[in-house]
Amino acid sequence: MVDALDNSVRREVLSVSRLNRDARELLESSFARVWVQGEVSNLSRPASGHLYFTLKDAQAQVSCALFRNRALRLPCRLENGSQVLVQAQVSLYEARGNYQLIINHLEEAGDGVLRRAFEELKTRLSQEGLFDSDHKRALPRLPRSIGVVTSPSGAAIRDVLTVLGRRFPAIPVIIYPTQVQGAGAAQQIVAAIGRAERRAECDVLLLTRGGGSLEDLWPFNEEIVARAVYACSIPIVSAVGHEVDVVISDFVADQRAATPSAAAELLSPDQAELASRLRQLEVRLGRLLLQRLQRKAEQLEWLNRRMQQTHPGRRLQQRAQRLDELEQRLGRAWQHRLAQRQSRLAALAARLRQRSPQQRLSHYRARLAELAQRSKYCINIQLSLRREKLSVLSRALETVSPLATLQRGYSITIRQQDAAIVYQAAQLEVGDTLETRLAEGQIISRVQEIKTS
Repeated sequence: MVDALDNSVRREVLSVSRLNRDARELLESSFARVWVQGEVSNLSRPASGHLYFTLKDAQAQVSCALFRNRALRLPCRLENGSQVLVQAQVSLYEARGNYQLIINHLEEAGDGVLRRAFEELKTRLSQEGLFDSDHKRALPRLPRSIGVVTSPSGAAIRDVLTVLGRRFPAIPVIIYPTQVQGAGAAQQIVAAIGRAERRAECDVLLLTRGGGSLEDLWPFNEEIVARAVYACSIPIVSAVGHEVDVVISDFVADQRAATPSAAAELLSPDQAELASRLRQLEVRLGRLLLQRLQRKAEQLEWLNRRMQQTHPGRRLQQRAQRLDELEQRLGRAWQHRLAQRQSRLAALAARLRQRSPQQRLSHYRARLAELAQRSKYCINIQLSLRREKLSVLSRALETVSPLATLQRGYSITIRQQDAAIVYQAAQLEVGDTLETRLAEGQIISRVQEIKTS
């Protein structure tokens, strides 16, 4: 019984490494990635490229590990005393049994928090369609009046007024004063935009302020300001901060300008350029009027000539002349037609003569005589060719004739009993009767002796 109890106790005892491993798995599965803000201390930079440090605040501290692949992509230089915001996974370092944070993302605190909030709001508003170009309206080329939503004591309004006064001082400027930074600034900006829309005093609005830190510009990154700009029925130009500064209102506005001065140049035409354009239009108008007067004078002259040409007396003269011309054409036409008829009659008479029986009989007689002569000629040619061919065949026959061979001194020997021609001695026997044919006459003989060689 005791041994069995001891065995069961031993089976429930875990090793330290197994305990730490189970604890690490429990921590990593129980805690999602967390955001932690604090001060960097005990920073260590070993040769491996990994970074190890402690993240602390006034009441507590926690060990952190930032591995080399992520440390290489840090947006800032990490030092002891730096205030940072990290996104990390809670884990356990098994070798020492200490829990620690495995850092996935690190950024400076303060602006870093604001930057993250900026990106989150930008993404959300973009997905809702507040940045789409479909709702953006065109700016008036020559606004009747310009509304400016800004601080009346800031440098931005002075820059805007200076540029507008230089480029086109005739355009009225209405200032809708508002606070542009600090607590409550976003609500005041929304109220100023609403006031401008209700009064309908201007046909374009400029939302602007000078440069500053991200925290100073933050009211223009507030969601209520973005939605107020989007909902405004008056076209809005956003010009907040310096050229490198970008805020949410820039994306929602109908157009963005890099600086307040650039926005003023965008909204106002250049009076010198307009004056030059007016002078060009004046010259062009004078040239067009002169051309039109010349065309009208030419048209008047043409109508005068046409009136003279359509006078009744003039028309009677033209009709009489036309009548004479038609009479002459009629005479020429009848003569031409008569000549054609005469020519046709002559051609028919010639054809009739060609087709008369006597003419055809004479033609056939001549044709018969020609054919008889051609037949006689062909027969003579054929006879000549036949004679020549007969002569050639006779000569060929004579060449191969046995009689011709006999004439050259040869003879033909025939065995009398079977009339077989003797070609060799082996065909004969002693006592056979032979007949030898010569060119002239025959010889009868009998075989007495046979020699084969």
